[in-house]
Amino acid sequence: MERSAQRLGRALVVVVDDRVAHGEQENNIGALVTELLEEAGFIVDGAVAVAGETVDIRNALNTAVIGGVDVVITVGGTGVSPRDVTPDATAGVLDQPIPGIAEALRGSGLAAGAVDAGISRGLVGVSGSTLVVNLAGSRAAVRDGMATLTPLVAHVIEQLSGLEPA
Repeated sequence: MERSAQRLGRALVVVVDDRVAHGEQENNIGALVTELLEEAGFIVDGAVAVAGETVDIRNALNTAVIGGVDVVITVGGTGVSPRDVTPDATAGVLDQPIPGIAEALRGSGLAAGAVDAGISRGLVGVSGSTLVVNLAGSRAAVRDGMATLTPLVAHVIEQLSGLEPA
């Protein structure tokens, strides 16, 4: 079976945005990530929005891991402003960082002109058997990040499940 025809696994999207979490703005970025994940072959359990608070982000990540999703993508809160705490919250749930993927996301984002991706402090790693990925919050960073991430995610999921990569 071709990879594009396979289901890669379950995914959850966590949008870190105070306005979206409080219902003041539509969750358009969550819809974009969901669409890109589904196009890549994932079954998306949903897109949840949380405020940019460390405890809220950590709770969403822990819920995803306990729920058994294969990958959780966070969007937003990865910059250098005082409210950008997604990487700090993520660090508390990771068992094993994967810095090479985080660097690939920064490099490809910057090359594509997504400045927020280039200066992102976002982390990538494994918590339990779930791949956790922090993406910067712009549409450009998400589009480029997902293009860079998709083939890598399949490889990581195969390794986590004990299968040999195709």
